[in-house]
Amino acid sequence: MTNKGGIKVSITEATTVRWSGKIADTILGRCNQQGEDEYVLERWAYVPGMLLMAMARAGVQLDRSEYVSYMERHMDTFIGEDGSIRTYRLEEYNLDQINEGKNLFLLYQRTGEERYAKAADLLAAQLIGHPRTSEGGFWHKKVYPFQMWLDGLYMASPFLAEYGKVFQRPELIDEAAHQLLLVERRTRDPRTGLLYHGWDESKEQEWADSSTGLSSHFWSRAMGWYAMAMVDCLEHFPLTHPKRGTIIGIFQRMCGALLEVQDKETGLWYQVLDQAGRKGNYLEASGSCMFVYAMAKGLRMGYLEPSFREAMLKGYKGIIEQLAEEDEHGVHLHQICHGAGLSKDRNGSYDYYISEDVVSDVPMGVAPLLLASLEVERYQAAG
Repeated sequence: MTNKGGIKVSITEATTVRWSGKIADTILGRCNQQGEDEYVLERWAYVPGMLLMAMARAGVQLDRSEYVSYMERHMDTFIGEDGSIRTYRLEEYNLDQINEGKNLFLLYQRTGEERYAKAADLLAAQLIGHPRTSEGGFWHKKVYPFQMWLDGLYMASPFLAEYGKVFQRPELIDEAAHQLLLVERRTRDPRTGLLYHGWDESKEQEWADSSTGLSSHFWSRAMGWYAMAMVDCLEHFPLTHPKRGTIIGIFQRMCGALLEVQDKETGLWYQVLDQAGRKGNYLEASGSCMFVYAMAKGLRMGYLEPSFREAMLKGYKGIIEQLAEEDEHGVHLHQICHGAGLSKDRNGSYDYYISEDVVSDVPMGVAPLLLASLEVERYQAAG
């Protein structure tokens, strides 16, 4: 039961209280107290983009126009009348820079303003010309040649799938499917069913195994990114898409592997997924929220069998009980890995993953918490 200086939260409240509105109000309150959120306004980036998307979804689902306005107000500081995007540079060829573009579709739908469509065209142009592996997999960034990271699948593939649907470009939905299937085939461990964080086709990186090109461990948030990417892409696939059933099948298989490493007591997941009990490992918030989101949405959409319901709800209760608290300032979330990656100074070792800062209340965790809460509430409302 949570009691980090705030109000205790019971196990039953985790699924009877509408946490989504409380979380969104907290985000809005922090913005109102501090003026416009400099973190969100500073540059076009993937974490602010996820936070804005979560707020907009809360606005639509809860019928709270101020939440959608929060997204629109911040997005409009970036989108020019000609569809240009402040601080964005196509030639950087960075998948992270696509994520904030997911907000453009709702803005275009609500306003009909062509500048939002033109901005989406610009991001789609990056992906069409994006550097690739020999099998057509997107490099995570131009500065990370021949590397596919699970993170990148969330950044780019749902955008590409929705763009293909909205602007009637079915070949781009095919592309999103190709990316999802390729990275799973390249990173999945057949023994555990878990996915390694990254794969280097060239096998040149210090973090990559010299024979497989794979990184060394299963990082919770990396698999969280991929799990969210799958359910968010599938939402935009036509029922007749030839890869739809395959993707649903590997999603269910992957969720089954996640249940094997779910902490039996709390329902949460560890920073390094398969290393429960190892010194330094901890139950991590952002990955746990992402898994709950993906499973709740998968259950609601029929991608998962009903047998996953208990594990999903146990995970959500664990988040609320063990990692969240509520006080006069709103909802707080603890035990969030601040960030992790793969590079010369980030070697993908166990010691590396547990050495990254563990923080509270940052958008990297709060946005997935809001998304998970919305999906759990929507699933429960559907009966």
